[in-house]
Amino acid sequence: MKYGKTQDILIKVFTAVFLAVSLALTFTVSDYYIFNRVNEFGIAFVLSQWIKKCGLLLLPLAVYYKKRCCADVAKYILPVFIIISCFTFGSFFDITNFNESSSPADLVYASINEFLPKAAVIALFFIACALELGVCVMLFLRDGFKVKLKSFICLPFAFIAVMPLNVFENFFDINDYSRKSFLWFDNFTIWHFLAFVLLIVITLGLYAFLRNKDREKQNDYLAAIAIILLIQYHSKDSMVMGDGYNVYHTVFACIPLFICNMGTYVASISVILRKRVLYSMSFFVHAAGAFSVFVYFGKAEMSNYGIIFSYSILYFCTVHCLLFALCVLPTMLGHYKFRYKDCIIPLIYYFVFIAVAAVSSTLVTSLSMGFSYNGYTLAESEWLHPNYAFTQINPFPFEFPSVPVRIWRYDMNLLYVIVVYLFSAGLFFAFNGLYQAILAIQRRRKNKKQNLA
Repeated sequence: MKYGKTQDILIKVFTAVFLAVSLALTFTVSDYYIFNRVNEFGIAFVLSQWIKKCGLLLLPLAVYYKKRCCADVAKYILPVFIIISCFTFGSFFDITNFNESSSPADLVYASINEFLPKAAVIALFFIACALELGVCVMLFLRDGFKVKLKSFICLPFAFIAVMPLNVFENFFDINDYSRKSFLWFDNFTIWHFLAFVLLIVITLGLYAFLRNKDREKQNDYLAAIAIILLIQYHSKDSMVMGDGYNVYHTVFACIPLFICNMGTYVASISVILRKRVLYSMSFFVHAAGAFSVFVYFGKAEMSNYGIIFSYSILYFCTVHCLLFALCVLPTMLGHYKFRYKDCIIPLIYYFVFIAVAAVSSTLVTSLSMGFSYNGYTLAESEWLHPNYAFTQINPFPFEFPSVPVRIWRYDMNLLYVIVVYLFSAGLFFAFNGLYQAILAIQRRRKNKKQNLA
């Protein structure tokens, strides 16, 4: 069969639909629930699901970026594990948070999180398998059966890149550790310092790896980093509805109105579409935001990251390190240079974003006042406070006077929201000032070399 333009369009469409269905599956409790329960679900099924997630990275690179090594691995490795998963799923579709020990509030939350019925989850699972297999078949039609052995070098990299970060929880029970434990992550501990070092090391390491490559390869690698970031980011969807993430445990925490959540999309799209306005929003707003959280992680009572091997802290550090690197690397590599006037659109964007986040946060709290299940309605202490963009719960170690504005059933502190915006805007300008200082030093060195010559 001759591979032509129609087939090329089909493989791109199949890949896009596969990614969309896989995204929908992350909004199920079961998707990541299995990875910290290997003994319960079996190594064959857990490993097959892990390998299938490699397809979320390999297939877009093979189809949209024509990466032959990714195509070789995908068409020969993925089908085996897709088929294995179709026969070893066991109790995967029966996972639920409804149980005899659940409190009335837990049952309310479970009824919200398990909004997709079992039949829909089963359908999505097998549709995703069929689409992934279909793309692999079309890769055979496009590239033939020949394969380069060196292509398989990328498999372990893909395997690590999409690693389910809760897999380490197979080796410990987080309930065995208290805040007094040496392994507990908290502000200004050795682990906080190492997280900050990791942020710098990853960014500089990626820069050193990419700086001598040509522009096209740099763009390809940045796109790969963006895909990895999106895969790891969306692992939180399933985790938050299953075991919980940090202090969050309902699907409403998956709405991308936390500043770095939105940054994940903006930064990823910016390196894929290569649009200057998206770069500027990513660089000025989200780089500063991602960097600031490594300086101070917020008050202890509003966070519960657990020990350093728990999903919450591994997810937080992984996603924010990749986000910061993705925000600054295009500029570090010389793709774009910015001036002070380039801050205008990012400041307007952030103003709109924080306004939407503040209103949405209050609306979710108001909505939660009426949540009920089996005759039980949530009490006031059980209402949801999603704190989008820090607009509802104050992370600062001091309180603000209240200037309440009623939105539906709940009050938003207008003064606090304004201060949050001004504080963040100050961070953006400080970040830009540092950037301009670095540019000035570079220009001075360049001029000095030219004068000596």
